[in-house]
Amino acid sequence: MKHFSSLLIAGAALAGLARAENVKLDIPYVEQADKLQALDVYTKEGAKDLPVVVWIHGGGWQAGDKKEMHVKPQAFLDKGFVFVSVNYRLFPTVDMGTIVRDVAKSVHWVSDHIAESGGDPKRLFIMGHSAGAQLAALLCTDERYLKNEGLSLAIVKGCVPVDGDTYDVPLIIAVAAERRKAAGQPDPKVGHREKFGTPEQHIDFSAVTHVARDKGIPPFLLLHVADHVDTTAQARRLGTVLRAAGVPVQAFGAWGTNHVKLDANLGVPGDPATKELFEFVESALKR
Repeated sequence: MKHFSSLLIAGAALAGLARAENVKLDIPYVEQADKLQALDVYTKEGAKDLPVVVWIHGGGWQAGDKKEMHVKPQAFLDKGFVFVSVNYRLFPTVDMGTIVRDVAKSVHWVSDHIAESGGDPKRLFIMGHSAGAQLAALLCTDERYLKNEGLSLAIVKGCVPVDGDTYDVPLIIAVAAERRKAAGQPDPKVGHREKFGTPEQHIDFSAVTHVARDKGIPPFLLLHVADHVDTTAQARRLGTVLRAAGVPVQAFGAWGTNHVKLDANLGVPGDPATKELFEFVESALKR
């Protein structure tokens, strides 16, 4: 607990620094945008041709906000990146396909405009936590979403899904159903089964479905909580499929943390997952 308190103090200090940087908030990424079709850009004065992180927040596809970035913006700025945090419309107001398309449209905006903030539109990293991890993984494996925006996977240097449990949607639905059955628990009124639509859509919204050799899928770093049964199993599942297709992939299970802390502490000095993250992006930029 003492160690975690020190991380929170460090995080608060870094968050204060992030506010002092060049920050552009609530930028619409489509015409006639809904209030949630907006993004924030964090950069430094004088930035030019820097690699870019596009971050997708979590929240079960029903909640969350692009402002909940903790220390990540400043941490990436200090490493020589431009950082973009995106919002998207939420379930049940819109369906899952619309959510994924919103995120793809945000990447389109980044491709068109990030040079104005010192970023290189051809060196993007797509990352996300929880629900955002599923969205990041899908966007980086199912090329149709970027293709519909006139883009290709070639602009993505790396993908970092953080503690997602839905890279294989049918698998998590089946596992959770068996667990509830064994415990004599009822099914949730609105769970993964409902959020992802029909059985065919469950398959189509799964990153594992779209992994194939020689289609330009970028390198992956799969971060997860080491003793979280579901996110560990899903990271292993996606990692196995990526390796079989010849896609460079690393996985890191973090101990002594949980689903929320893993996200909150990314960027904090001394955090093990942060060390893996920055080693990954540095390596990916050399490819």
